[in-house]
Amino acid sequence: MDVLTENFSLYGKGFLGTVELTVYASLLALVLGFVMASFRVAPVGSFRVFGTVWVAVLRNTPLTLLFFAVLLGLPRFGLVLPFQLFAVLALGCYTSAFICEVLRSGINTVPKGQGEAARSLGMTFGHTLGSVVLPQAFRSVIPPIGSTLIALAKNSAIAGAFSVTELLGTYKTLNELGYSIIWTFVWIAVGYLIITLSISALFNVLEKRYGVAR
Repeated sequence: MDVLTENFSLYGKGFLGTVELTVYASLLALVLGFVMASFRVAPVGSFRVFGTVWVAVLRNTPLTLLFFAVLLGLPRFGLVLPFQLFAVLALGCYTSAFICEVLRSGINTVPKGQGEAARSLGMTFGHTLGSVVLPQAFRSVIPPIGSTLIALAKNSAIAGAFSVTELLGTYKTLNELGYSIIWTFVWIAVGYLIITLSISALFNVLEKRYGVAR
């Protein structure tokens, strides 16, 4: 317990850093995921191509390489931001590709007749998607979205290698101070467990309230 009690503020700072990364990147991933899922099923060919390329590139690019591209590449084009914001962009964009595919699978479960009925009533594609299709699709994919965001929380550990304050990065300081590396990682693991179990509990509540009964 000494490593925790004597360095509680350090652990707390890293824990809060990971929570912030997870929350902000999750919001970005959900927004981009919804947009790209809409593009993937849009009647406009250029939108479908853009959505397909977005998913194909990000899903097949290692996250560490994406961090390098964002943190080292964007400043070359004059975009200089805090490292934490760069990390949010990398995590959010990467995860949005997986959210997109989860939502698209949910969209495919909605009967086509509902979309056709909405269009016959004069509703536009955007109105049909937002008011009829996506609400039903989201209800059917709540568990996989939760699993994807849990993976995002664990992927946030990569940000520590790029000077971003997060939980895993605390081991460097504690190792230099001579604390047991085993207990250092035990308490880091406990921190991640708290975060992932919290996300799991939240999506269990959402599933019970809004999920499709099976």
